[in-house]
Amino acid sequence: MPKFVFFASVILLVLQNSAGFAGAAQSDEPTRKRKPNPAMAKIDDKPGLPRVLLIGDSISIGYTVPVRQMLEGKANVHRALTNCGPTIKGVKELDSWLGDEPWDVIHFNFGLHDLKYMGPNGENLVSPDQGHQQVSIEDYEINLQTMVKRLKMTGATLIWRNTTPVPPGAKGRVVGDSKKYNEAAERVMKEHGVSIQDMYGFVYPQMDKIMLKANVHFTPEGSRELAKTVVEVISARLKKKAD
Repeated sequence: MPKFVFFASVILLVLQNSAGFAGAAQSDEPTRKRKPNPAMAKIDDKPGLPRVLLIGDSISIGYTVPVRQMLEGKANVHRALTNCGPTIKGVKELDSWLGDEPWDVIHFNFGLHDLKYMGPNGENLVSPDQGHQQVSIEDYEINLQTMVKRLKMTGATLIWRNTTPVPPGAKGRVVGDSKKYNEAAERVMKEHGVSIQDMYGFVYPQMDKIMLKANVHFTPEGSRELAKTVVEVISARLKKKAD
């Protein structure tokens, strides 16, 4: 056998063995799993307490746990086990979120996903001049009409939480659009007699303090501040319901 063929064969064998050892070592490593979000934990109801359902996107996910903590012993606080996204998702999945058990209070919101800009091929959070809003204001209002009619069938007390502001520099969204979408939502809620929690008005004067910079999301402390307002309106409705 020529020397160069021999050496090439040896080198190939070494490389194959090395790959095999690497693969074996890699397969033995434990797979790291992301810790589950505690907001998505399923809740075991404590008998005798009212049942509350939170529906909304990542802003509501951020305040879910502190709301549960603040209402501990006063209410069983559940949430839809997902980021509820835009109203087009809500229309499709609302029945599954409601389930078969009765609710005393349903606190809900849609908006930030509706007003964000998507690219022509579904690209997320593009510049407004490169795409279109995921759900137009007109369709947003129609979708809310559909969901509110379904929510009223539950017999629960409904609380609409309006949409928080878009800060300057936030990717894929336009400052001021929250206000426009809130106006559309307000028309629907007033038509159906649904109470409105003005979280927009609560956040706007203190955006720099409780929101992340150039981001629609909130600091941990900001989410706790939002939770306090949610607990306040839910507690008031539960008291009124009990009376």
